[in-house]
Amino acid sequence: MPLLGLLPRRAWASLLSQLLRPPCASCTGAVRCQSQGEESLQVAEAVLTSQLKAHQEKPNFIIKTPKGTRDLSPQHMVVREKILDLVISCFKRHGAKGMDTPAFELKETLTEKYGEDSGLMYDLKDQGGELLSLRYDLTVPFARYLAMNKVKKMKRYHVGKVWRRESPTIVQGRYREFCQCDFDIAGQFDPMIPDAECLKIMCEILSGLQLGDFLIKMAWKDVRHEMVVKKGLAPEVADRIGDYVQCHGGVSLVEQMFQDPRLSQNKQALEGLGDLKLLFEYLTLFGIADKISFDLSLARGLDYYTGVIYEAMLLQTPTQAGEEPLNVGSVAAGGRYDGLVGMFDPKGHKVPCVGLSIGVERIFYIVEQRMKTKGEKVRTTETQVFVATPQKNFLQERLKLIAELWDSGIKAEMLYKNNPKLLTQLHYCESTGIPLVVIIGEQELKEGVIKIRSVASREEVSGGGRNRRDEVFLPFPDSVRNMHLLAEKLSSWLIVVEMNKHPFQMTIAACEY
Repeated sequence: MPLLGLLPRRAWASLLSQLLRPPCASCTGAVRCQSQGEESLQVAEAVLTSQLKAHQEKPNFIIKTPKGTRDLSPQHMVVREKILDLVISCFKRHGAKGMDTPAFELKETLTEKYGEDSGLMYDLKDQGGELLSLRYDLTVPFARYLAMNKVKKMKRYHVGKVWRRESPTIVQGRYREFCQCDFDIAGQFDPMIPDAECLKIMCEILSGLQLGDFLIKMAWKDVRHEMVVKKGLAPEVADRIGDYVQCHGGVSLVEQMFQDPRLSQNKQALEGLGDLKLLFEYLTLFGIADKISFDLSLARGLDYYTGVIYEAMLLQTPTQAGEEPLNVGSVAAGGRYDGLVGMFDPKGHKVPCVGLSIGVERIFYIVEQRMKTKGEKVRTTETQVFVATPQKNFLQERLKLIAELWDSGIKAEMLYKNNPKLLTQLHYCESTGIPLVVIIGEQELKEGVIKIRSVASREEVSGGGRNRRDEVFLPFPDSVRNMHLLAEKLSSWLIVVEMNKHPFQMTIAACEY
């Protein structure tokens, strides 16, 4: 009766007192004892009934993740980590330093930085006199960090979660909790050089992920407002620029705008077009000009952008379109925000900044869908070697051997059983994709050797066990020298296994072992 566990201490004491009460000496006492016993049983029955009723009336609890969030399984984490490794390695290759900021900020730090999107912030309950909000992106906290620490120049990357209280669209990789990968260059430099590097980084990452053809659209933030109010252009000149909004192209479009007499006669317009022409010259030197399209119709929603903005879109190839359209929107975006740091500085000192953000969740969704279509398997561990035995009572030898492997930097596993069957051990290696097995048994111990077997290959040639093409015998690692020999041999075998494209190896470049 599991419900008895719900009884309070008083009910249990009442029941126990009746069971332990000694027999009564007289008939009158017996009647009184019987009456008291019946009353106690009635009390206990009432308590049990109330407990049972409360248990039955308890509503069913639905176990699920909050709206707009998701769990990541070990298979998901393998793919995700490979994507992040590629992105971060690119950031480091360009000299960026890693940093982190709190997951929540003072609410006043984040407000009035995102325009209409400020209503999508997650506000936290007052827990000690401070009004807080979960960070909406990684850019505003970075600007706050620069102003607070009076940093004038910095090239940094930041990978972290952000939260937005918007309607999630799971089929497009859009969540309320998601990861951002940001790269930013802060400081006063010559025009367009940092901007060109940001676009170069974006191209390197998207090319490395092998998601397919892509195009980066580039424009100015709020073109007409920027030209008339901030740059001092005459309205008719800004309207002439507006005629080009429906056009898009590369340096040829910029050259065409240079030839327009109404634009070429305006100093500010010429300066802006000169910057764009210079940018395309740098992009040509970087070898990515064909991936950039100047498109004045592009508009980013965040208020803090002040200059060049850009978004990367995947182009649907015919083969992919025949399989399943993946309309996920932009997979990377960024731009220049020269005035954001000055909003935090008491004296309004500005630090020009430009940066980009990689849409990890959308990229992950694309890779995940393509893996499902191709039926690809994912190794959830990086185990290189499995320690096995064909005989009983070899637990101590296996523990000693696997400890030596771990100490030598080799990723190894074994079954947590005293006497596992060899077939069970080999099946485990096949199911988890472990490429090599180190076998130690009575014969190996007697000869002072251990046997290494490739799990993928099972071909044999005549001559017995030592002539198997998928086995190698090595001296037993009873010394440091022998263990180094084993580690060296295992490493060479692992390279051979990888070169031969082990069947459990992933074929997507972003997730390849």
